Amino acid sequence: MKIFPVKAIAEIDSYTVEHEPILSVNLMERAARRLFDTIKERYEGRRFIVLAGPGNNGGDAIATGRMLILAGYEVDIVLPKSEGLSPDTQTNRDRLQHLRQARVIELDKGGLLPEPDPSCVVLDGLFGSGLNRPLSGVFLELVRIVNSWNAEVIAIDIPSGLMGESNAGNNPEGIIRATRTYTFQFPKLSFLFPENEQFVGEWEILPIGLHQKKMAEMQTHWYLTEKEEVKAILPRRPKFAHKGNFGHDLLIAGSFGRMGAAVLAARACLKTGAGLLTVQLPNKTCHVMHCSVPEAMVSIDRSDIMFTEFPPLDPFKAVGVGPAIGCKPNCVRAFSDLLDNIGERSLVVDADAITILASEQSLLSKLPKNTVLTPHPGEFRRLVGDWNDDFHRLEKAVEFSATHKVVLVLKGAYTAVISPDGSCYFNPTGNPGMATAGSGDVLTGIILSLLGQGIAALDAARAGAYIHGLAGDMAMEEEGEAALTASDIIRYLGKAISSIQK
Repeated sequence: MKIFPVKAIAEIDSYTVEHEPILSVNLMERAARRLFDTIKERYEGRRFIVLAGPGNNGGDAIATGRMLILAGYEVDIVLPKSEGLSPDTQTNRDRLQHLRQARVIELDKGGLLPEPDPSCVVLDGLFGSGLNRPLSGVFLELVRIVNSWNAEVIAIDIPSGLMGESNAGNNPEGIIRATRTYTFQFPKLSFLFPENEQFVGEWEILPIGLHQKKMAEMQTHWYLTEKEEVKAILPRRPKFAHKGNFGHDLLIAGSFGRMGAAVLAARACLKTGAGLLTVQLPNKTCHVMHCSVPEAMVSIDRSDIMFTEFPPLDPFKAVGVGPAIGCKPNCVRAFSDLLDNIGERSLVVDADAITILASEQSLLSKLPKNTVLTPHPGEFRRLVGDWNDDFHRLEKAVEFSATHKVVLVLKGAYTAVISPDGSCYFNPTGNPGMATAGSGDVLTGIILSLLGQGIAALDAARAGAYIHGLAGDMAMEEEGEAALTASDIIRYLGKAISSIQK
């Protein structure tokens, strides 16, 4: 699914009005009807306070409020500014005059803001995605008041005060804190940033019939990965296939006292379909792998405690390196040697190997084109330095990926997979229970397996993140978020892949 900048969304709206064709006020009516149909049962019997701003977002709010009134809901429609409304908002304001049960409160004409009761729902339609500066004056004060209420808040399209992309310089006190956001046709990029969760709450896309041809033609660098795309990426297994058809992978992971990461990554790699897996291990730790993952072969390091060497690379199609290998000088030298000898093989780099890259940045030039790097926020900060906000972090990631010709997997909620051409693919699967020890090691094993099966780096990273999150979601349904472990994610990998391929 494409994610468009707010300026592009306005262009798609205009194109729809002109080429469907449809009157803009009727397109507003269609959006309001879609919202009404979505909320009418969820909030049955609840009282509504509808906040309607002067622009078209206010028109959406007034139209939805009218539909709620006609359906028998108790509704107060609050207009902070009752003059200078947009034409379509004014049309919807005029329609209320024909409803004797409509209660319209005009704050700029002395009306008093109604008090919410415990069951009250606030419908926020003050400002839409076209906002380009922080709120001030009466609107800022109104947002502060609403945020002080102990009320459920529904935002129409986007929480008022929040901007669609960057919120650098915005005033957090001037942004509605919504419980749930119903966004029209597409999510806004800002919904996918951790710092904005407090404003957006849970969000849901409501299709409103914008022009399909225009949406297909318009270009963007931002996407939300969808199940059908992942299904197209994953290979089918021919009837006469054998293990050699699905790649021989080399995993370099673990050190003395830290073998859990190697076990988790190895198990995930094999559960995702790898044909063969060899794990490079310190001498005194190989028994751990033999006992925990008997399907994996081992290559035994001359060191008893750490990664200092690797086997001849000829048999391997893909290499994964980093989980719990440590950052000692011997490890750094061995990692540098690996990069000198990796050739055209696919490579995924994680954890301690990323920390080594951050401290020895000359090694970045040795990374093969389309190497997959999977940093968590702390590791990425070590690579590129700090950022001002999450939009700035994304800009830094795009720049890093383009400069070093690598695929970045920025782990977290809505994991962002970034291509060297600047394209960003956000992952919709996953849950907070996956914020647990070893979860990243599982992702490394999944991506390594997909690379070894011949899947291109960008596709392997996108599919890997999706499968990882989906398995976590399935595990969460059984275990709950607090009890979820990395092993639970591995346990559901088969079901996750099967559900995608159905």
